[in-house]
Amino acid sequence: MLRFSANLSLLFTELPLAERFAAARAAGFRAIEIQFPYELDTATLKRLLADNGQQLVLINVPAGDLMQEGDGLACVPGREAEFRAAVAQALAYARALAVPTVNLLAGRRPAGVPEAACEAVLLDNLEHAASRLHASGITPVLEAINIFDMPRFLVHSLDDMQRLCHRVPHLRMQFDCYHMSRMGEDVADALRDNLGQVGHIQFADNPGRHEPGTGRIDYRGLFTWLRDSSYAGFCGAEYRPSRSTVESLGWWRQWGDGAQA
Repeated sequence: MLRFSANLSLLFTELPLAERFAAARAAGFRAIEIQFPYELDTATLKRLLADNGQQLVLINVPAGDLMQEGDGLACVPGREAEFRAAVAQALAYARALAVPTVNLLAGRRPAGVPEAACEAVLLDNLEHAASRLHASGITPVLEAINIFDMPRFLVHSLDDMQRLCHRVPHLRMQFDCYHMSRMGEDVADALRDNLGQVGHIQFADNPGRHEPGTGRIDYRGLFTWLRDSSYAGFCGAEYRPSRSTVESLGWWRQWGDGAQA
């Protein structure tokens, strides 16, 4: 059975973050994910989750200035201490809120810095983060992000994820269908070939990064295959609605929890 989560960083953004929980629950979502939940303290988040009968299934490790067009933390020489503090903060949130999966964002290669130097820093940081998270029973995942939307992002391909997950104990892939499609991968084939290494899936259509059915990715076929596969994780709806969020939920009405019951 497919298990979907609503990404509250991109969905229901018509509302402040604290009000998106109830909106997601009204739409039927029992599982949610938030890229960076740190604007709310853990007590507030715990109350919102309890009030709405929801589970927070994924968060990201804080990424410094990455979302403000900066380079981020994980692959940037000289920012190792900041990254380790970010891991500690994510770990505290994940423990307090029983979050099962935490995503690691490599960041951008700084201009003028050799790629090999960034890779070495990233590898050390991933080993530190994956070890700490795994020791607390949390699955660490690594996401590749396409270099058209985020130029110079160090981990941007399926090969990058495969290589790093092979080298770092306990690390698994966060497979984002949109980013992989933007990088030219056949999403269905890539998932089939790597499903055993995937700890979390996110989806949006390509082009546009809108809801399924607005682009060229065959989500009908993909969801059908995933429903019958061995995958037991969540599929996170991380798209930018082409209309209001509620109007974009045709895929949810067809494939969501109620439709599968």
